[in-house]
Amino acid sequence: MTPHRSPREVFLALVTGVAEGRWEELPDLYAEQTNVVHPFDPMRGPALRSRDELRAHFAPTGTGPALDRRATNITIHETVDPEVVIAEFEYQGTADGKPFTQPGIFVLRVRDGEIVSSRDYFDHVTGAAIRGRLDDLVAAVKARG
Repeated sequence: MTPHRSPREVFLALVTGVAEGRWEELPDLYAEQTNVVHPFDPMRGPALRSRDELRAHFAPTGTGPALDRRATNITIHETVDPEVVIAEFEYQGTADGKPFTQPGIFVLRVRDGEIVSSRDYFDHVTGAAIRGRLDDLVAAVKARG
């Protein structure tokens, strides 16, 4: 039997997979039933609760600028709970040749090598700006009231 990946290893596989655009592989890092929330999402999107929902979440849209990014400035804090890590990091790169930095913090619970819950704290405003969608985001937030 192959040992399961540690929470640290799962986090690194996740941010590296995102940076490299390996979208098809990312849902397999999560348990079949999971709970992924984005507390800073300005649109207050619902939790992602299954691999199928994550598959849809990670599906490339084919729109937006060409991104070249890497995960940098990674600090992983191990906690007294062996299933939980808190990871600080940044995606740094270029969008259509323009440099960007997008900070994030993930609080992951990993059981048997799979993410069973995650709280992903991202700078969504910077993310929208990177993708040339800042005006769309502002309009959507205004429309919500």
